[in-house]
Amino acid sequence: MSKATRKMPLLPLRGILVFPYMIIHLDVGREKSISALEEAMVHDRLIMLATQRDAQNDKPTPEDIFEVGTVVEIKQLLKLPGGTIRVLVEGLHRAEIIQYEELDPFYMVEIIEYNEAEAKTPEIEALTRTAVHQFEQWVKLSKKIPPETLVSVVMIEEPGRLTDLIASHLSLKIEDKQSLLDAIEVQERLERLCDILGREMEILELEKKINVRVRKQMEKTQKEYYLREQLKAIQKELGDKDDRTAEVDEYRQRLKEQELPKEAAEKIQKEIDRLEKMPPMVAESAVIRTYLDWLLSLPWSKETADRLDIDIAEKILEEDHYGLEKVKERILEYLSIRKLTEKMKGPILCLVGPPGVGKTSLARSIARAMERNFVRVSLGGVRDEAEVRGHRRTYVGALPGRIIQGMKTAASRNPVFLLDEIDKMSADFRGDPSAALLEVLDPEQNNTFSDHYIEVPFDLSRVLWVVTANVMHNIPRPLMDRMEIITIAGYTEEEKVQIAKRYLVPKQTRDHGLTDKNIIFSEGTIQKVIRDYTREAGVRNLERNIANLCRKSARQIVQDKRTIVKITAQNLHTFLGAPKFRHSQVEHTHQVGVATGLAWTEVGGEVLAVEVSVMKGKGKLTLTGKLGEVMQESAQAGFSYIRSRAQELGVEPDFYERTDIHVHLPEGAIPKDGPSAGITMATAIASALTGKAIRNEVAMTGEITLRGRVLPVGGIKDKVLAAHRAGIKKIIMPKENKRDMDDIPVNVKRHLEFVLVENMDEVLKAALVTEE
Repeated sequence: MSKATRKMPLLPLRGILVFPYMIIHLDVGREKSISALEEAMVHDRLIMLATQRDAQNDKPTPEDIFEVGTVVEIKQLLKLPGGTIRVLVEGLHRAEIIQYEELDPFYMVEIIEYNEAEAKTPEIEALTRTAVHQFEQWVKLSKKIPPETLVSVVMIEEPGRLTDLIASHLSLKIEDKQSLLDAIEVQERLERLCDILGREMEILELEKKINVRVRKQMEKTQKEYYLREQLKAIQKELGDKDDRTAEVDEYRQRLKEQELPKEAAEKIQKEIDRLEKMPPMVAESAVIRTYLDWLLSLPWSKETADRLDIDIAEKILEEDHYGLEKVKERILEYLSIRKLTEKMKGPILCLVGPPGVGKTSLARSIARAMERNFVRVSLGGVRDEAEVRGHRRTYVGALPGRIIQGMKTAASRNPVFLLDEIDKMSADFRGDPSAALLEVLDPEQNNTFSDHYIEVPFDLSRVLWVVTANVMHNIPRPLMDRMEIITIAGYTEEEKVQIAKRYLVPKQTRDHGLTDKNIIFSEGTIQKVIRDYTREAGVRNLERNIANLCRKSARQIVQDKRTIVKITAQNLHTFLGAPKFRHSQVEHTHQVGVATGLAWTEVGGEVLAVEVSVMKGKGKLTLTGKLGEVMQESAQAGFSYIRSRAQELGVEPDFYERTDIHVHLPEGAIPKDGPSAGITMATAIASALTGKAIRNEVAMTGEITLRGRVLPVGGIKDKVLAAHRAGIKKIIMPKENKRDMDDIPVNVKRHLEFVLVENMDEVLKAALVTEE
């Protein structure tokens, strides 16, 4: 390889590289480049071409230009409009820039020219054959070069020239081309070319695999589309319809078969038209289908015929429930009005009472008596307004609220709809569900109930609403205003006995695989279970205890091979263990400072003893027995009344200066509160101060004022039943509570004497033992 040093103008190239033996057109526009061309044309038409490192640089410095380039001969030069010159050049040989002689008006550089001497060695021969073979494979895969060009390239025998020509035809990065240009030695150049060709082949193979995969997928999609179109055409010729058309027609048929309000029918028709125009693969089509299914499955006009036979309804209610006269009476009144007029709106009954008194099962009995469909929705724990009114369709997974879901389940627009546990609702940041229920339970609004999902007003005015709650004070006031409150206080002992005999014992006997011949409950057994093993207003624990007895009896029948198990009051403890509860009993003798009061609890009435002790001291009043604020105030009021009437009662007027009074209610661990022990505590204080005994057969209830007036209290029925159970003979109660005596069972009233009082003097007269 020969070298020669000379000077010549330099033309920097942007984004292109010229190899020796390569003929190419170049467009030159930069002033320095045009000046270099003009200089070359004046002399020997030779110019040095070198590529810029950064094609974006418009004014390159010597550092921005690669050192190795190509000396070319200018074959043709043509000036274009706009000052650009198009030049045709032919590459001659490699050259390397030694130094820059001039920078203006063009780059004049000193270069070393390399003229290749073709020396063939076995290594060069092997590399040449490899390069030619790889180039042939590359041409076949890429299909970017015509076969004639391949033939002309392969025919070249000089390895150096062959390498440069192959490199000029490859679509390579400037860096790869420059690395081939930098290789002055032929063997090194061939090795680099073989590496580059091998890499390009791998990339082309990978592209080919990807293309084949994509083409197969496209062919499959096109084939499916073509077949689907053919199927449509065939179905059209045969008169059949595709699934989508059939689905739309089915929706239209369902719409035609139903009697819907105008607004609902228009909405459904609009959504069906939207579904028909929508492509089947669009995600929104599934939302529209779900929406249409909901709208078309609601009972817009379906209605069950009410059984308005009062006698049959009364018979069914009596069959299912013992007692609960007020509720039964209200249902029969509603049926009577329905028989007279069709325009009567459904009532909204709110059954308030302790657990286990039959509120939920009563609603089922109402539906059975009227032959209406029954649906139940539990509101316990509901704290989101959307659970009542539904979510808007824009949300993912939106559904109607519980009311509309219940109406769909009911499948008629006049069911008995039970809203269970309305007092267990709560509210959070997502809205107040009780506010959403206002529209449901307001007779003036519920004929156009609006659900966020349905978006069409739905008529709820024909529904018979039954609402249940354990306590009244947890029901939101606006809701309570719209409902008819019916309080179920609980069952008397006699009622519980009857319920057990008529319903609970037969049911549990049947459920445990027994008959009335296998297990016998003797007289008094159920009453003992009620008194000693349960303390509740309802009958749930009673039913559990009866089930317990049935289980133990079943084991004896199976294990001990017995045919009959008889349960009596005497052997009851062997089945259920020791009694769990004891009921307060009346004192055996008249006692000073001990009065018997009557209290109401959530599990029924209770007898309460009030004890007063008088000691020397400084007039301190001590209250014990875990009394609430109301009872503490009652005790203070009673004490103040006694002080104000000390002289009339025969007590020294200044007793409070020398005497401490301690008022105690036994069973101190149990919280006690409520306005019903005022007269009891005042009577006990008066007895302790005067030394006069209180009659042991007397119990009392009532609130006291500072002037001695006796105020009415609640829970009279429960308190009277508790007194009767404890063996009390006489009950002192406020005169204003006379109206509550109608609720007391006749068989209980027969054994009691009632003293109705208006002031404290009458209480003391009836309660204290006076000397004859």
